[in-house]
Amino acid sequence: MSLEGEPEARPAAPARPVALVTGTAHGIGGGIADALERDGALVHRVDRDQADLSDPGAVAALLARLGPVDILVNNAGGVCGQVHQDLEAVSDADWRAVLDANLTCAFNCTRAVVPEMKRRGWGRIVTISSGAGRSVSLTGIQAYTTAKAAEIGFTRQMAFELGPHGITVNCICPGFVLSNPTSIEQWRGYGEEGQRQLLQGIAVRRLGTPEDIANAVRFFVSPDSSWVTGQVLSVDGGNALF
Repeated sequence: MSLEGEPEARPAAPARPVALVTGTAHGIGGGIADALERDGALVHRVDRDQADLSDPGAVAALLARLGPVDILVNNAGGVCGQVHQDLEAVSDADWRAVLDANLTCAFNCTRAVVPEMKRRGWGRIVTISSGAGRSVSLTGIQAYTTAKAAEIGFTRQMAFELGPHGITVNCICPGFVLSNPTSIEQWRGYGEEGQRQLLQGIAVRRLGTPEDIANAVRFFVSPDSSWVTGQVLSVDGGNALF
């Protein structure tokens, strides 16, 4: 850095960045991938049917096939079909399944893309956590809240570690989005009164859409956000205000 405090020259963003978006079978992941493609990126979509991202070997094989990645969106996750149980009834397998589907997948994918990002001096990593990671989960699934909170901590630590290499790392915490069969079933399960109460706790009085989350991702990977890293953005219609 110069004595005048001018920033050091950094490699420019690729003319057509290559993006890897995980968890794209439906909902938020698909919406993010669609938005990045419209913005001109070459997007690789990966879901659990294509690769077990909780397996480091499978992730390494995936990256060997795809080549270098400029943008990583860690969206894979979910509750693995689980419902709330009292803590003493939660099995070791259930606990590990949810942590692996969320936190371990994000760790494995981030670790795999970082070497090439460092080599080229440019990268964008966005992890999709959840409002549950900043508060509590409406599902009551202990492992889900824990994994999503850990993703926030992982984001901050990686932003600190990778910033000197021209890599920004940010996190988005969506509110209630009707994005997949699990969330649709959850919404229906609330019934008319429960749905009304949930909407009353959202400042803009509507549920989110995959496009709402995709727009936040688009900002974090754009040139306009080159001095933004380690941030956790709630995209929840103002639910976090209550």
